[in-house]
Amino acid sequence: MKKAVFTVDEYSGANKNNAGPKAKMDIDHFLSQEGFQIVHQHFQVHSKLQKLKDYYWTIPHLFSRTEKFDELLFQYPTYSSFLMKRLVPKLKESTKKLYFVIHDVESLRLFTYDEEYWQGERQLFNTADGLIVHNEKMAQWLKDHGVETSMVSLEVFDYDNPQALNTKPGYQKQVCFAGNLEKSSFLDKVELADGQLQIFGSHPSDHYHQGVEYMGQFTPEELPKHLTQNFGLVWDGDVLDTCGGKYGDYMRYNNPHKISLYLSSGLPVMIWKQAAEASFIVDNQLGIAVDSLENLDQELANVSEEQFAAYKGNVLKIAEKLRSGYFIKQAVAKLEKL
Repeated sequence: MKKAVFTVDEYSGANKNNAGPKAKMDIDHFLSQEGFQIVHQHFQVHSKLQKLKDYYWTIPHLFSRTEKFDELLFQYPTYSSFLMKRLVPKLKESTKKLYFVIHDVESLRLFTYDEEYWQGERQLFNTADGLIVHNEKMAQWLKDHGVETSMVSLEVFDYDNPQALNTKPGYQKQVCFAGNLEKSSFLDKVELADGQLQIFGSHPSDHYHQGVEYMGQFTPEELPKHLTQNFGLVWDGDVLDTCGGKYGDYMRYNNPHKISLYLSSGLPVMIWKQAAEASFIVDNQLGIAVDSLENLDQELANVSEEQFAAYKGNVLKIAEKLRSGYFIKQAVAKLEKL
């Protein structure tokens, strides 16, 4: 059987500390172990002239000298709806089965009130023979809004993690946060008297309060070496009492990739209670879900040494699955049986 993963390379020459391509690169890595051929195509999505060339020349000539694939897995999206409208039909004609693994639903992430954009995105989803979506809440939203293609849930993104697992015992009420700090302005409002929050990423603020310490920026491969705290925090927006704004609301449906970073590094997770992945964390006893960060000291004090040890043990088990590509391999196997 001839199987391939089609991945659009949109990050050539990007900052090596940019974690943007990590999830797609890991899927390439893990599915290559399952016999998938990895096909990369670079598109210059920020150049209008280059996009026209890709639309009228590059895409029509993709796979022109190869036989059809039995399965083609497209890592969706490429961040140009103009190119995707041309690309997806070409992929469809190049394979017996076209599957999407969805990294972002842009109608949920950026174009939440744009019905015209959603009509185009829905049409692309309904072109596929199967979809790998983040979780059941995302699947239900897609079904409720007219997507008829069969879906399976990934549950959580895998993470190819080259660093040693953090097996550090004991509970010191330490939390870390990793991400784009420029869009995480809630961090300016966090204050701790007993606990400690250590943050990693680009564009740090000059206004962090007591108990909050900036630790620097590292590549996605190197960062896990510095995650030696007790919990990894998953939060978004500019306030402490909820995850607000466009990206905060998106957490109701998506699987934040930083969850996989934390778990694969050996860290239990602290997550917003209304996030889609809160149920995954709580049901599997991988950490805690909280309504607010307004009293982070108290949330940390509420966790006993015994509870933390239980979370830690469960995390160390699931970390091995994430590091082996268990969840993407399982999702693909389910799609193939539909």
